[in-house]
Amino acid sequence: MSRKNTVGKITLTSFDDIFNTSTSTHIRENIVDIPLCDLHPPEFHPFQVNDDDAMYRLAESIRLHGVLKPGLVRSRKNGGYELLCGNRRKRACEHAMLDTMPVIIKELTDDHATLVMVDDNLQQREKILPSERAWAYKVMMEALNHNGIKSENHSYEIMLDRTGIKKSQLFRILRLTNLITTLSDKVDTDQLAFNPAVELSYLSVKEQSEVVQAMIRHEVKPSLSQAVRLKKMKQDGKLTIDIIDYVLSEEKKPEKIEQTHNMKYHEYFPSDYSQKQIDTVIIKLLKNWKAQQSA
Repeated sequence: MSRKNTVGKITLTSFDDIFNTSTSTHIRENIVDIPLCDLHPPEFHPFQVNDDDAMYRLAESIRLHGVLKPGLVRSRKNGGYELLCGNRRKRACEHAMLDTMPVIIKELTDDHATLVMVDDNLQQREKILPSERAWAYKVMMEALNHNGIKSENHSYEIMLDRTGIKKSQLFRILRLTNLITTLSDKVDTDQLAFNPAVELSYLSVKEQSEVVQAMIRHEVKPSLSQAVRLKKMKQDGKLTIDIIDYVLSEEKKPEKIEQTHNMKYHEYFPSDYSQKQIDTVIIKLLKNWKAQQSA
């Protein structure tokens, strides 16, 4: 079922609505093959296009069956087309040695183009990195605010409806856009946990850089309690380079047994899940298992 959310003067059309080819001959006729050299990525694209195993599987599928879902483009002022949806498919077409790719050409405003681009990637991608999700939500918020939605809270309500997450979690995910690149990369590669990263995002660029250097010197990654302390000292105006180094050089207290045990299951959950959310899911599954054993 396609999603459409109307607020004030703006109608947020889902990606499925745009690609509703089964009921519209007009839209179906707008699918055209465009040379790959004429397809250009958006000026800002929060999602990475990597030559990984998933990419090579997609390329092989396209080589055998063609592109099953067309991309979405709009005309560029300086020639060619801006590829809003389908940048991974384009790269896969290159690997498959194709010269063209089927696309639908639509004339969209900058903000509507952003909404469609982000919505499609959030729905279609198998794996989304924490930094990708954070920047996707940020540009979505900016696009909504540009479209005449007067209240910032109103924009948040739309975002919560589209993403299905709690407002507090949305705030925390957006905080990742305040991280310097090095720390953001560490979150993406599981070298820094989500919750400590959120706390560190309140530090200045210089202070975050010092955190990175201290992590390297002491071969550690900040715990949540350490990150919270650094944030608190920052707010109190007491944070210095020496304090950052001292805090990260401390020997960490052993974690509780149950916390260490639960860490084994983190790989099966989204990176932005809190420990409480993980515990809730595990307990529910155990209750269902126990009920089946008693049946």
